Amino acid sequence: MLRREVLTGLLAIAGSPALASADPGEGKTGLSVGEGRPFDPADVIEIARERAAAPFALRPSVPEEWLNISYDDYRSIWFNTRNALWEGEDQTPLRLDVFAPGLYFPTPVALHIVEGDTAHPLNFDFDVFDKTDKFPELPMEGNLGYSGLRLRAELEKKGIFTEFAVFQGASYFRAIGTGDIYGLSARGLAIDVAEPQGEEFPDFVAFWLEKPAPGDDRFVLHALLDSPSCAGAYRFVIRPGQPLTMEVEATIFPREEMAHVGIAAQTSMFQFDETNRDRFSDFRPAVHDSDGLLIRNGAGETIWRPLANPRKLQISAFLDDNPKGFGLMQRARKFSDFADLEALYHRRPSLWVEPGEGWGRGAVTLVEIPTEREIYDNIVTYWRPAEPWTKGSAHQLSYRLTWGEANDYGTGLRVLNTQIGKAFEDGIIIAINFEPGADVPDDLDLIERKIRSSTGEVSGGVLQRNPETGGPRLAFKFHPGEAKLVEFRAELRLNGARLSETWLYRWTV
Repeated sequence: MLRREVLTGLLAIAGSPALASADPGEGKTGLSVGEGRPFDPADVIEIARERAAAPFALRPSVPEEWLNISYDDYRSIWFNTRNALWEGEDQTPLRLDVFAPGLYFPTPVALHIVEGDTAHPLNFDFDVFDKTDKFPELPMEGNLGYSGLRLRAELEKKGIFTEFAVFQGASYFRAIGTGDIYGLSARGLAIDVAEPQGEEFPDFVAFWLEKPAPGDDRFVLHALLDSPSCAGAYRFVIRPGQPLTMEVEATIFPREEMAHVGIAAQTSMFQFDETNRDRFSDFRPAVHDSDGLLIRNGAGETIWRPLANPRKLQISAFLDDNPKGFGLMQRARKFSDFADLEALYHRRPSLWVEPGEGWGRGAVTLVEIPTEREIYDNIVTYWRPAEPWTKGSAHQLSYRLTWGEANDYGTGLRVLNTQIGKAFEDGIIIAINFEPGADVPDDLDLIERKIRSSTGEVSGGVLQRNPETGGPRLAFKFHPGEAKLVEFRAELRLNGARLSETWLYRWTV
């Protein structure tokens, strides 16, 4: 078959996720695949290139009845894992589950299974789902298809396939290190975050999952991204474990000029901790999926920025040239940090981004959105290139995502937590607790305290040893005066060299 015919066929499949509801065959149950077509990973890039050269077209939605169901209705239907792809194939080290369409997921995605150099579409079959008697009667005709996929492997016990990654909704995906539970999400691409005209949410419209060979411990997934502004091809090489890693390669083709692009975007939730505990009446000491943004910039400096839940939306840009890495961390790892028997926030993963090549000039951008409830994701971070992406250009990127318990990707003493509150008489006290370290002298007076603020009156700070952690605690008082916003920077130095991470914080009224 000619390459042009192959691409035409793949384009047709990628645009038609709702393949005819198929009968897997008499006596057979579970997910089934359709007729195969030749496939090469480079084809996904060519599909993206051709899509970007054409006007953007909205994909057809599922029938409206599927969109009008309630959240409880959607929860009353679930995939039966006995119907997973490759279930019963003892030599295949992976299981594929799917999600139903509807409610928050109006447009199905096209799923394909790649064996060798052939891609087979995954047929839609409503019978792979179980449901309660409360699930409403809905039409089975129209543009039906799966809304996403879940991957499972033998991670902790032989014969038990545990989930480790989910791709569902726009270009969102989540993963966990072994033993963790789901928390923050990543995105294929963020566009116009917090811009006045509104944010654009690209979609992964098609996936190609390579069937792994016996004994494989890494799994390869290809994805096609599409949106009014661009089209793109992604390749994920996923290796589960503690931590879980993803090697990501992306090629993006803008349809128009893109002035505000977010690469390796992450979305999380922060409601409160010891920095703003006084604002919330709650039996728990903290509620968050992530507690800080960690950056290792191009100059090698490690920056720790505790997250905030401001009363008004705020955006912070950390200018840089060729960053070494950044990510949202969950450093609070003890049950007592949250005292939540259901949410188990202490088991939520951190996510670290490490560029695979120089990303040039730009900024690690942090968006913090006010929230009064923990059900809303209100934190976004990403790399924003300094220069706009022009129409007709092509941008190749690679990076590694690391999901898990680790949160020590920089250098210097880590900040364990930050506490903020009113002083006994007047002013506000900030206490920064650092971890212990072999380089910390017994005589803390030998350590230099560097504290700076953008405005207001700030004390020189007191450095004491925290008897619980064994590490130093830096506490200082400030008087904001009439200021509504104060930027802080603090670090510890020994013999002129950095001893700790650089602590940054934006205090607001």
